[in-house]
Amino acid sequence: MDLAAVVWRKSSHSGEEGGNCVEAAALANAVAVRDSKNPSGPVLMFTRDEWKDFLYTVMRG
Repeated sequence: MDLAAVVWRKSSHSGEEGGNCVEAAALANAVAVRDSKNPSGPVLMFTRDEWKDFLYTVMRG
């Protein structure tokens, strides 16, 4: 899958200094996640339901 044209979003909590950040991109039927320090590296793919469950769990602590 060619992800060159997708819009990647980084958390507003990331800051400009770099550090441990991930970027996510919403696709038609999935969410792609990558390491912001290595944008040409591997990409993890999640279904929208998997991503929603992950975010829900993180927000609950």
